[in-house]
Amino acid sequence: MKYQSKNGDIDYLKNLISVLPWKPGIYQFYDNTGNIIYIGKAKNLKKRVSSYFTKQHDSRKTALLVRNIADIKHMVVESEQDALLLENNLIKKYQPRYNIRLKDDKSYPWICIKNEPFPRVFKTRNLIRDGSKYFGPYTSIYTVRTLLELYKTEYKLRTCNYQLTDENIKSGKYKVCLEYHIGNCEGPCEGLVSAEKYNQGIEDITGILKGNISGVIKHLELRMADMASQMNFEEAQRLKEKYDSLKRYQSKSTIVSPTITDVDVFTIEQDPKFAYINYLKVIKGAIIQTFTLEIKKSLDESAEELLLAGIVDIRQKIYSNAKEILVPFKIKTQLKDVTFKIPLRGDKKKLLDLSHRNAKYFRLEKEKQTVLKNPKIRDERILKTIQKDLQLSELPVKIECFDNSNLQGSNPVAACVVFKNAKPLKKEYRHYNIKTVEGPNDFASMEEVVYRRYKRLTEENKELPELIVIDGGKGQLSSAVSALEKLNLRGKIAIIGIAKRLEEIYFPDDSVPLYINKNSETLKIIQQLRDEAHRFGINFHRNKRSKNISTSELNQIKGIGEKTAKKLLIDFKSVKNIKDADKNLIINSIGPSKAEIVYNYFHQNN
Repeated sequence: MKYQSKNGDIDYLKNLISVLPWKPGIYQFYDNTGNIIYIGKAKNLKKRVSSYFTKQHDSRKTALLVRNIADIKHMVVESEQDALLLENNLIKKYQPRYNIRLKDDKSYPWICIKNEPFPRVFKTRNLIRDGSKYFGPYTSIYTVRTLLELYKTEYKLRTCNYQLTDENIKSGKYKVCLEYHIGNCEGPCEGLVSAEKYNQGIEDITGILKGNISGVIKHLELRMADMASQMNFEEAQRLKEKYDSLKRYQSKSTIVSPTITDVDVFTIEQDPKFAYINYLKVIKGAIIQTFTLEIKKSLDESAEELLLAGIVDIRQKIYSNAKEILVPFKIKTQLKDVTFKIPLRGDKKKLLDLSHRNAKYFRLEKEKQTVLKNPKIRDERILKTIQKDLQLSELPVKIECFDNSNLQGSNPVAACVVFKNAKPLKKEYRHYNIKTVEGPNDFASMEEVVYRRYKRLTEENKELPELIVIDGGKGQLSSAVSALEKLNLRGKIAIIGIAKRLEEIYFPDDSVPLYINKNSETLKIIQQLRDEAHRFGINFHRNKRSKNISTSELNQIKGIGEKTAKKLLIDFKSVKNIKDADKNLIINSIGPSKAEIVYNYFHQNN
C-alpha cells in the first residue's frame, strides 16, 4: 500500500522529492495551514523522504502524518551527526505535532564547568547564562560519561552542591562525605585541598573539552599498559572500552563552535531572474533556524542590493537582534548596532560555506521542479543559449548535422541526423550513398549530400532547418556552403562546422574559429549532434560493407558458401590476397577440401 497526501497535491510532493539531494540533512513536513508537523533527520535526504511515500507503514501515527503532508522543506548539513544535532534544536524550537515523542530528557547533553568556587563538572541538558562554561552538545551519552568518569578519577572533583566560599570553609560549616573516604574527592569542603591545586585540574579539563581528546587517549594508553603489566586484566579491559569510545570520537560533536553565541549568517545565489538569500541563525553554538528567501529581480540590481534587501526582510520576519552578521562580501550600507563580517577561515567560514551551499541547492531544486512541471521551459532555455552563443538570427528549433563515412575510399556513404527542440528526431534521419564522387573525397561527398538533401526539401516544399552543422573543418564547411549557393539558400540557413581536434566552431568566410566553453550546453548539443551523425553513418557503412562482402567474387565459386567467403575475407582482407596466397595458408583458414576448391578456381582460371 502506498500512502498519498490528504492535504497536499501528490504530484507537487513527488516533484519536491524527485529533486532532493543525496546528502545528509534535516527535512520538515508542513500541513496545509503552513505549520511544521514533523522534523526528521536523514543520512540521505532523498532516500529517507521518499520512503514515507513508497513503503507500507505499520504505525497508524506515521500513516496519519503522511496523509497530512502538504509541503516539504529541507536543509543540507555536513554529516549525519550534524543532522542529529540540528534536528534536535529545531524540534525544541518548533515542537511539531508529530514529534511529541521527543521530550526534554532526550535532548543532547552538554558538559558544564560550573561558575563557582571549586567548580563542579557535570552533565546537563539545560544551558543557564550564569557565567558557567558549556561544552557540547554531545551525540554520544557514553562519551560524556567516559569523560566525566575520567575527570572524577584523575582529578578527584567534588560532586556535592555546597557553597564552598572561604567563609563557609573557615567556619567549618561542611564536613567531608563518603566520596572523600572512598578516595573520590580530596575534601575541599574542609579546606583539605587548595583552590590553586583544584583549579589547575579544572584548567586541564577545560583544555581537553576544547578538543584535546588526544591527551586523554594517550593517558588511557599508559593506564592500560600499566594495568596489563600488573595482571589486572579486568581493569585494563574497562579502560580499553573507554579508549575505543574516545578513538571513535575524533572531532567535536557540535554543529559549530560553542563560542559562537548569537550570529546571523546570510549568503546569496542568483540566476537571471531570481536571487536566493539563505539565512542561518546560530545561538549558543548550534543552528536553530534556517530559511531561504526568493527575490524576483525587477531591474539590474547588484548582488549587494539584493543581499541587503534580503537581510532586512528576514531579520524583520524573525525578529533577530544579533549584533554580528556573517556575509560573503563587503556590505557598504550600515545597519544600527550591527557589525558585518566576512570570515576567511575557521568555524565561521564553514558556517558561511554551509549557508551558500543551501542557497545553491534551493536554486537548483527550483529549476528542476520548474522543468518537471513544464519540460518546454528547459528546451526553450537551451535553444536561446545556442542562439546567443552562435549569434543566430532565429531560434534553432530544427538542427541538421551531416557526416561522411568511408574506409580507405571503399563504400562511401553519408548520414544526416535531425534534432528538434534540442532532441533527436530519429524518424527524419537519412542515409546517403555517394553517387557522383569517385574515391575518398570528403569535400565533394559533403557537397553532393547537402545539395541532394535541400534540393529535395525545397522541391517538396518541406520545412528547412534553422541551423546546419557540418562534421569537419573549413574544407567540409566550404563544400556545404557551395551546395547551398547552388540552391540559392546561402544566408537563408545558418551553417557551421565543428572540427574534432579542438572542438573548434567555424563560420563561413571566417578563418578564425569560435571556442565555446567546454561545459556549455551549446557545445554539448553540437557534440551530441556530431556523435549521433557519426554513429548513424558508421552503422550504415558497416551494413553496406557486409552486404558487399556477401556478393563478392568468392560467392561465384561453386561449393563456397557465404560463411566461408566471409572467413576468407576476414583472414586475407581482399580477394587479391586470396589469389596470391599459398595453398597451405588457405587450408589453415578454411580446411583442405574447400581450400582445394578456392585454390583451383583462381589458378585454373589463370
